[in-house]
Amino acid sequence: MPGIWIYSEDSAVVRQLLTAGLELKQVMQQPVNVITLNPEAAPGFANAGADRVYVLAGTNPWPESYVAAITGILEQEQASVFLAGATMRGKDLAAQVAAGLNTGLVTDALSLQYLDGAIETTRLLYGGLAVCTETAALPALVTIPPRTFAEAAAQAGQGEIRTIEVNNTDDRVTVSNVCPILRQGADIAAAGRVVCVGRGLARQEDLTMAEQLAAAAGAEIGCTRGIAEDYHWLPSDRYIGISGQKIKPELYIGMGISGQVQHVVGIRDAKIIVAIDTNEKAPIFEAADYGIVGDMYEIVPLLTAALQKK
Repeated sequence: MPGIWIYSEDSAVVRQLLTAGLELKQVMQQPVNVITLNPEAAPGFANAGADRVYVLAGTNPWPESYVAAITGILEQEQASVFLAGATMRGKDLAAQVAAGLNTGLVTDALSLQYLDGAIETTRLLYGGLAVCTETAALPALVTIPPRTFAEAAAQAGQGEIRTIEVNNTDDRVTVSNVCPILRQGADIAAAGRVVCVGRGLARQEDLTMAEQLAAAAGAEIGCTRGIAEDYHWLPSDRYIGISGQKIKPELYIGMGISGQVQHVVGIRDAKIIVAIDTNEKAPIFEAADYGIVGDMYEIVPLLTAALQKK
C-alpha cells in the first residue's frame, strides 16, 4: 500500500520527521509509517501521528545492517515517499536504499511539498550562498537534517505497532571494539542559547570572559573553526559552521567573529543573532538582528554585569 515512510536511528529525529510526514499526509492522503530499530520508542511514534510503526528486530545491532530489510519493505509496500534523518548513518543508509530501489535521492532538504504528483524540495548550495529547488518523482527518497522541523506533538489516536524479525547477519563484517565519542559539556546543537567566540579572541585565557557571559546568559559556549581546529582552544564538537555544528537557538551572541559564510550557515536559523565586532563592515552584521560595533574586551564585561543584575 503506497504511503509516506520515515526512518532514523535517532528517536528525536524520527519525531521531527513525523511533522514533515504529517504535512505531506494532508495533501497526499496516504498513511504515515515509521521504521525503527528501537522497540522502546515505538509507542511514542504511534502516539505522535504514525499510522503504523514497524519495529525491526535482528541479531546485528548496527543500523547499516538493516538496509536490505528496509529496502524490501519499501519495495513491497510500494512506498511513495521515504524520509530519512540526515545523520551520518542516516545518509549512508538512505544512499544504499536508493541504490537498491534504483531511484534518485535528494539530500539535506530544508523544505518539501507534494506538487503535481512529485516531491519538490529546497536545499542550500555553495555554502549557503544559493538555494536549490529540486523535484523528485515518486518514489521519492529524501534526507532531512536534524532540527529542520519541530517534533510532532502527541495525537488523539494510537497507531499500530508491528514487530518484524530480520535476518541481518553478515559474516563479512565483525566489530572488534567500540570507542564512544565523549562530549565535553552539553550538546550545543540542542542549546537554547549560545555564546560563540572567534579569532577576535586574543588569548586562550580570555575564554574566561566568554564563559562568564555564557553563565550570565544561561548559554553554552561555541566557536568558529579556527578556534577549534587551528588553535585547539575548544573541542571540535563546539565548532559551528558548514562542516561543523548547525545550531537553532533562541539566542546567539557572537564575539569577535567576522561572519564568513561558512560560519553563518551554521547560525542562520537562530531566532535572535547578536554580533560584537570592531569592524563595522564585518559580514556578521548582515546576518545579525542586533549589532554592536566596538571592542569586545570592553563590551562583553559590561554586558555580563548587566545580565548578572537581573
